[in-house]
Amino acid sequence: MSKSKFIPISEPSMDHTELEYVTDCMKSGWVSSLGKYIPEFEEKFAHFSDCKYGVSVFNGTVSLHLALVALGIGSGDEVIVPTLTFVATANSVLYTRATPVFVDSETETWNMDPKDIERKITSKTKAIIAVHLYGHPANMGEIMKLAKKHKLFVIEDAAEAHGAKYKNNKVGSMGDVGCFSFYGNKIITTGEGGIIVSNNKKLSEKMRFLKDHAMSKTIKYFHPSLGYNYRMTNIQAALGVAQMKKIDKFIKRKREIALIYSEHLKNVPGLELQPQAKWAHAVYWMYSILIKPECGVTRDELATLIKKRGIDSRPFFIPNNKMPYFSKNVQKQKFPVAEMLSVQGMNLPSSVLLSNEDVIFIAKNIKDILNK
Repeated sequence: MSKSKFIPISEPSMDHTELEYVTDCMKSGWVSSLGKYIPEFEEKFAHFSDCKYGVSVFNGTVSLHLALVALGIGSGDEVIVPTLTFVATANSVLYTRATPVFVDSETETWNMDPKDIERKITSKTKAIIAVHLYGHPANMGEIMKLAKKHKLFVIEDAAEAHGAKYKNNKVGSMGDVGCFSFYGNKIITTGEGGIIVSNNKKLSEKMRFLKDHAMSKTIKYFHPSLGYNYRMTNIQAALGVAQMKKIDKFIKRKREIALIYSEHLKNVPGLELQPQAKWAHAVYWMYSILIKPECGVTRDELATLIKKRGIDSRPFFIPNNKMPYFSKNVQKQKFPVAEMLSVQGMNLPSSVLLSNEDVIFIAKNIKDILNK
């Protein structure tokens, strides 16, 4: 079974709409961090996320850093993060000179385990970063209860979960702030880019101030505090405005692709499919599976075999505590669920540009290999 074209893990969906908006931006001459598309994109995405305010930035990583700085996180503080996430989550804590404290995953959602969060809270804990991994919302009900009990800030890292819901609540709208990425492989893209959404006007104004070199609004080139150049460009925002016209269609297609995968990969011995909790509306940024020992091949072996058939894939993230710049004590900590997920987890091609036939082709190849 073979296919002439190579199926990549992800491709952005763009057409004449994006070209029209970006061209208009370029013709206007406003191509840097001023222009009409920036406030329009901020307003549209904040509204989409059920929030009042949006502060655009130039990538998802700096959205996390800016949120932490605005919340006053700094040296001596601890911030709880899942160990199974992209490394930007923990790095953003390090940028503030605070300490990331890692927690394990839960088997039900593959997201951070609220029970382990509670075990890790100390007098130094100031915040929790809840990551909505691979498009499935974290258990925000339990996380928000813990935050209220211990008076902690909650930052939602929703880089992979635009439009996902915990019960009837959009991700990004439940914590103090929600941070999103618009990298090229995300549900919508601005090339690079990010945004912080919030319902807190004062906090949003502080982040807007800090992202623009903390420049005074009344005295040009006077900077009353340390700021950052974290501004999104008008070109990025123009692309984002065009993408916002399609975001609901993209999410619908992501869920359709997930249903096709699930239908064609169900009941394969040793293959565990991506969960969706009863309270969750997942957006399946990536369709993810676990390759259990009963499959007879490892995750990496399967990845090699399907690549020979023209199908790309990605492994799950390596737990953050394994990174060599953390102390040996941190590197030795055990997170059994996260470690299992990291070794067994595989992300399959999930672009909205995939046809139904592409998805079925991928599933059939996986079944063909595993059934040998």
